[in-house]
Amino acid sequence: MFKGNIMKYKAIIFDMDGTIVSTEIIWQKATQSILDKYVGHLSQEKKEEIKTFLKGLGIYESSKHIHKHSILDVTTEEILLEKARVAHESYTTLGISFIPFFTDFHTKLENLGLKSAIATNATGETVTKTLELLPLQDFFGEHIYHIDLVDKVCKPNPAIFLHAAKNIGIDPIDCIVIEDSVHGIKAAKAAGMYCIAINTGNDRHLLHEANEIVDCYSEINLDKLLYNK
Repeated sequence: MFKGNIMKYKAIIFDMDGTIVSTEIIWQKATQSILDKYVGHLSQEKKEEIKTFLKGLGIYESSKHIHKHSILDVTTEEILLEKARVAHESYTTLGISFIPFFTDFHTKLENLGLKSAIATNATGETVTKTLELLPLQDFFGEHIYHIDLVDKVCKPNPAIFLHAAKNIGIDPIDCIVIEDSVHGIKAAKAAGMYCIAINTGNDRHLLHEANEIVDCYSEINLDKLLYNK
């Protein structure tokens, strides 16, 4: 650490699913299940295209997108509820865990005096389910923000990131965002925040709009980011 210098950034805002919590496979399987049921007339190739687009998109918007492709008599709300049910059941049966090296990384930012928050496209229900299984509050306290708090406006709209920055009292330009999806990166950039993409989904080619891309938290050099050294 370079003591005596003014830090370039004052806070780090994290996405949750796929960035802090290893739920990527669970949500991908839930999406596949819903696609098989409601858009079974489409080829698997087309379903894969839809899955790629939906990655990191809030469940409200993803359910609307699936509904547009469905030829069955089903509502967007029914799709949403079933997708959430399938995923949340897997949270319990399969279990969820922190992304490797997240806890060590968060300890480093705390030692540097940086503030932190979660700004997720997840619903309040999903956050509650996650908190039942992982102690996120031990890291973020009350600063865990989901899209139900911003009128269900999801990324790539920057609303949730701006909401988080406001609540931790930090100007957006002084924030770093850590994301794992195209929609999240677009939202971070729209908020005027520096964005690090973490390639937990093994799709680096989709993350090119981020300021930098890493494969693991251990690759993030906070001293270099904060002090331009």
